[in-house]
Amino acid sequence: MHNLRRLFLLDPDIVFLNHGSFGATPKPVFDVYQNWQRELERQPVEFLGSRARDLMAESRAALADYLGTQRDNLVYVTNATVGANIVAHSLNLGPADEVLTTDHEYGACDRTWRFLARKNGFTYINQPVVLPLTSGEDFLEQLWQGVTARTKIIFLSHITSPTAIIFPVMEVCRRAREQGILTFVDGAHAPGQIPLDLDKIGADYYTGNLHKWLCAPKGVGFLYARPEVQALLEPLVISWGWQSEMPGTSQFVDHHEWQGTRDLSPFLAVPAAIRFQQENNWTEVQDDCHALALEAEMRIRGLMGLSSLYIDDSWFAQMVAVLLPVGTDSVALKEFLYHNYRIEVPVIEWNGTTLLRVSIQGYNLSRDIDALMMALTDWESA
Repeated sequence: MHNLRRLFLLDPDIVFLNHGSFGATPKPVFDVYQNWQRELERQPVEFLGSRARDLMAESRAALADYLGTQRDNLVYVTNATVGANIVAHSLNLGPADEVLTTDHEYGACDRTWRFLARKNGFTYINQPVVLPLTSGEDFLEQLWQGVTARTKIIFLSHITSPTAIIFPVMEVCRRAREQGILTFVDGAHAPGQIPLDLDKIGADYYTGNLHKWLCAPKGVGFLYARPEVQALLEPLVISWGWQSEMPGTSQFVDHHEWQGTRDLSPFLAVPAAIRFQQENNWTEVQDDCHALALEAEMRIRGLMGLSSLYIDDSWFAQMVAVLLPVGTDSVALKEFLYHNYRIEVPVIEWNGTTLLRVSIQGYNLSRDIDALMMALTDWESA
């Protein structure tokens, strides 16, 4: 197992098993981020007025190469929730329309769609997806039970937040396009955790976070749009990019990238985050992390005596969720783990169950799982 703990800024007294919430930035990437901040402050007018467009284009080019698409199919956003809001606010949905999703979606994005459904009158459907999934066809069959003649867009996670399931999004996008349904994938947990080829996936829209598993600085995400559907998107913030006096190569980029005075440093540090992972043999790191996540899942299930959410380990990557006994007090358990054992790990209420979600990153070792097991054993025996 790779031990990269020395390269991160994390408190050494904390057993950190919650990379999935906000990520953690390696020291070399954080240094690049701070260097960009200093460069901005050295001459803010020149930086924001003259250099910003080219610098952002260079950064997007590096990201596009990493994600398997073209530079002008991407815009930087603060996080995936902002990306979800851009798309959700742009589509002209009304009382005759339905938006289909699953019951595994992230709360902030769920709230976005529910808010707009209440405001504009369309129907937002959380189709139940029962676990464990046995195949991609099993997932498609369950999801398509919610498709009707009124379905205008399917919105779903690539890797779910509460249950850490990798959904077969490419198959969903292919089938939806055959039926004339737009697709929008929430890839908040995907970049840096699993390989991505956005053009091959075929989603109309795809949003993701880069401060999580790619380990970029906080507040970095992206929105991808296929060229054929970019014109459907309206800027969430109207600024100088709309009806630009100096249009660039992409109206999509013009409309969504320039928002006046803001710190561009996190976006400009993205190439450094990509480089960091390349220089540290990240495919091997991911494999090691997956193996440790599998070990954690099996050991916790062994202690709790409950079934798995997964038919096999191909359904998760570096983040795994485990069922806890009925009646587990999620708040009390989380506080017990943190205050008694200094373990940072989320305990989640989802669909009437309680889940422990364990994230494994390159700074974790087997001893972190040992510490968690000791704490859970004490909790069970208390």
